[in-house]
Amino acid sequence: MNSADDTLREFGLVDDAVVQALVGVCGREAVSTAEKDLVELGHDKITEQKYASRADVVVYPGSTEEVVGIVNIARARRIPITPRGGGSGLSGGAVPVHGGIVISFSRMNRVLEIDDGNMIVVLEPGVITKELDAVLEPHGLFFAGYPMSEEICQIGGNVAENAGGGRAVKYGVTGDYVLGLNIVTASGELLRFGGRRIKDVTGYDLVGLFVGSEGTLGLITQVTLRLLPRPRARTVVLGFLPEESMLAELTPMILGGLPTRPSSVELADGTCLRLLKSTSKRFAWIPDGSSMILVEFDGAGPDEVQSAAAAVEQILKNRGILEVRRSGNKKEFDEIWHIRKQIPWALMKTSPHQTMEDISVPVTEVWPLIRATRKLAGATGVEIANFGHLGDGNIHCTPIKPVDMNVEKWHRLLDELLPKLYRIAAGLGGTISGEHGIGHKRKGFMPMVFTGPEIAAFQAVKNAFDPEGIMNPGKIV
Repeated sequence: MNSADDTLREFGLVDDAVVQALVGVCGREAVSTAEKDLVELGHDKITEQKYASRADVVVYPGSTEEVVGIVNIARARRIPITPRGGGSGLSGGAVPVHGGIVISFSRMNRVLEIDDGNMIVVLEPGVITKELDAVLEPHGLFFAGYPMSEEICQIGGNVAENAGGGRAVKYGVTGDYVLGLNIVTASGELLRFGGRRIKDVTGYDLVGLFVGSEGTLGLITQVTLRLLPRPRARTVVLGFLPEESMLAELTPMILGGLPTRPSSVELADGTCLRLLKSTSKRFAWIPDGSSMILVEFDGAGPDEVQSAAAAVEQILKNRGILEVRRSGNKKEFDEIWHIRKQIPWALMKTSPHQTMEDISVPVTEVWPLIRATRKLAGATGVEIANFGHLGDGNIHCTPIKPVDMNVEKWHRLLDELLPKLYRIAAGLGGTISGEHGIGHKRKGFMPMVFTGPEIAAFQAVKNAFDPEGIMNPGKIV
């Protein structure tokens, strides 16, 4: 079969012979059919159970050679493979929608080399992002493309999703730092693209092709990342807006009106703050009815960052912001950032039936986006919380099920609401995912932002690298 369309494909089944073959490659301790593992690795951070799906077997390889062996077993029987990082995604990208084999890279978690002279690190895909940061700190270096979930996400998953985060406004996203990749293809071949070079236009940019491909083209077994000198000073300013509409005025002033570019500009609306306050008395001091803006600066020394932060603080105070706080030490810095980082967890805790979206629009269209979500909420009777990365236009618009609505009606309503939300984004020059990918959750909405010939081009790439369609089927195309 030449088409990689998984809706037309019959996949092979995992039986005892397949499990024993996997044991032969990876060892008994690295192969699991235990219920707890199948359930745990059958979902990501999407709260809705309908997006979960179980594998038939989970394998924990310890080397590239073992990954090759797993792929050869799967290829021979046409068994689907789903690669798995930290499971922090919001698109179902690491969910085995067709069962088969889940490959967890948690054992492939070694930092292989830190090259100080070239400011490069070579590592395996299972390295947790925050643990990488701790290893790099003594070298005075850091990986700047990390996402907000750095405590649990893995480097391989970051690359597969081209993950971003709060500091993308200054530093960009994961793909801006990927210099080289080792890939195991669907045919079991090991390919090495890129390397330690900053410049390289020798042939097609296949490193760039695999970044953000969500494991649909091949499996990442080694990554070479470009590093930057570690900032020596950081500070953050927090302000509470009495009116959301103030964002339209404040955004260009903060992003374009200062001599120093912020490293982060984050927002959380009144719905987010109300739900956050309901989770702990620790947040009781946050002004009722307010929205939040957070602005961070980093740099080579404290004078530079404190001067920039003071300028933002003055801008906020001059416009009647309810309360403004600026960090003066690391403890205050972490406490302010804790507020922002708790927002998604507060939404998940207080609203088990919600859908955290990943809209990305031009920065100047963030306020029009939020204003449009308010109209959509009013028309549907569904509250929509908005938070995320104001500095790069990536907003997590989050429709929340009304308390008195049953789940069946909620799902029917979402089928009508999400296309409207995505059309709003497309109409503002935006798209349906900025950092969490398409996965299987958003796959059906691709025609809203791409034409038929454009989707056919994606399919052609998929067919070229994975003609049997076994690599993370059900995602993107």
